[in-house]
Amino acid sequence: MKVCYLEYPHHVKREEISQLVMALGFFDGIHLGHQKVIKTAKEEAKARGLKSAVMSFDPHPSVVLGRSVKHVKYITPLEEKIRLLSSLEVDYFFVVRFTEAFANLLPQEFVDHYLIDLNVKHVVAGFDYTYGRLGKGTMETLPFHSRKQFTFSVIDKLQFGEEKISSTLIRSHIKDGEMDQLLPILGRYYRTSGTVIHGEKRGRKIGFPTANVDIEPQYLLPPTGVYAVKFKIAATGKVYNGVCNVGYKPTFHKEKADKPSVEVYIFDFEGSIYEEKVTVIWYRRLRSEMKFSGIDELTAQIERDKQNTKEYFEKNTTDTCILS
Repeated sequence: MKVCYLEYPHHVKREEISQLVMALGFFDGIHLGHQKVIKTAKEEAKARGLKSAVMSFDPHPSVVLGRSVKHVKYITPLEEKIRLLSSLEVDYFFVVRFTEAFANLLPQEFVDHYLIDLNVKHVVAGFDYTYGRLGKGTMETLPFHSRKQFTFSVIDKLQFGEEKISSTLIRSHIKDGEMDQLLPILGRYYRTSGTVIHGEKRGRKIGFPTANVDIEPQYLLPPTGVYAVKFKIAATGKVYNGVCNVGYKPTFHKEKADKPSVEVYIFDFEGSIYEEKVTVIWYRRLRSEMKFSGIDELTAQIERDKQNTKEYFEKNTTDTCILS
């Protein structure tokens, strides 16, 4: 997959690029609704003998338009989005730098410069996709703005039960720690990446050594608590079961740190992985974070968490899409 970063104005010439079928959206999460848009674009491209493409934006529009929003937490930060789109075998990924100047483009200007000028011959987007200044462009206005230079497909709302599959729904589940609710709407288990750093090394003293993971700050992190997770080491590609604690360790600290720590007790693992890139794959929240009266009570609870996690994975052995 070729990744193309575009500013406004861009200087790509139509004759320099293949004819494209373009999927449009922000695509935070690449959930099943997004996948339907992208797969439809791929099918259209194959049927027409064209190349498939996806266009998204960076940063999230709210960072530019919201004024008060400086940092947005993502389900799939840009690097993760690129990885997932590559796994979907998309030919081109256009990342448009979202600025005030870009946001002020009239709908016709957006279509002219970012669709027609990019040699797009067919567009695929969800029914609620909007474009141009103040979102004035919609899928109903697209036929007019297309200048008859491309055709388009509109993807209807995709639901799970009675709820629309959306990034908003996924964010709600993550913020509530409902990690086991994500598979039917995300199409995989939620994952966050980071680097193993030195911590307080208290776990090894009580028989439960942990990997302290500095999760990349762009990720939306689940709330404090204890989770059944899988743990992937990037260098080896190996995946282990584990128990993850997200929190402030109230048993040992009276004051809250600026951000919660993420520590994983990895089952059946020995070795040093400091500075290694790793991924935490979140399966189920076991309990909330607790303050214990002492080390004995804490270690007894960790042992219970370990057994509960082992039982969970024994009963839930299907690793559907965990590495997708």
